[in-house]
Amino acid sequence: MPHINAASLLQISILLCAFPAQYFISQWYGTDSAERIQTTERLIIASWSISARSYLSLDAWADRFKLWLSKTRTCLYVGLLILHFRDWYYEENKTKSGHNEAKPHSYFAESTPVHSPKPEYIKFRVGQVIIHKRFGYSGVIVGWDVKAITPEEQLQPIYPPVKQDLKYTPHYRILINKANGFGKSTAYVPEEEITIIVGLEVVYHPDMETYFSGYDGSKYIMQPWLKRLYPHD
Repeated sequence: MPHINAASLLQISILLCAFPAQYFISQWYGTDSAERIQTTERLIIASWSISARSYLSLDAWADRFKLWLSKTRTCLYVGLLILHFRDWYYEENKTKSGHNEAKPHSYFAESTPVHSPKPEYIKFRVGQVIIHKRFGYSGVIVGWDVKAITPEEQLQPIYPPVKQDLKYTPHYRILINKANGFGKSTAYVPEEEITIIVGLEVVYHPDMETYFSGYDGSKYIMQPWLKRLYPHD
């Protein structure tokens, strides 16, 4: 609807006051009835003329509507700009944040997508205790990839040309048992270099409770968040 501003309200007030004003005019312009009638007629005609120009004129209403429509479109345009900027801002920050957070979890069996379904050729499970065939250290599996997912520059020294095929075999992330005195705390190794051992419950590592809640006699029990990532292990 058209907006009624202060000027319009003033005009309505003048019209409503026309008849009461006639009484006061009659007090100032004498008691002659003919004179009072003429004065009243002039007042009524003047009031009617003002109101007719303001409220009975199609042009006046058209002007009001155009003004209202212009203000509405301006407000709508500004609102859309604000919403667009807000969406862009949050999307930009979300993208940057997601990009920064994804890097540490893209390699070495630390990716966050659910590992399901589990391929049949993945022999070992998260929570199983292993021993490394060449280096002799023990540890526990905390993740796996269907193939090596590491930066290429790190793969080259690990796998010389004669062992390039190992890059495409299952790889496991291991928490290394501190009791072994091995220099590293974690390892990322291909399947062929480890074997499962049963009955070794004690694996000392500062992150054990982060990944596991206990030991069931054959493997460590995954924490709920880890079980969601490896539902079939």
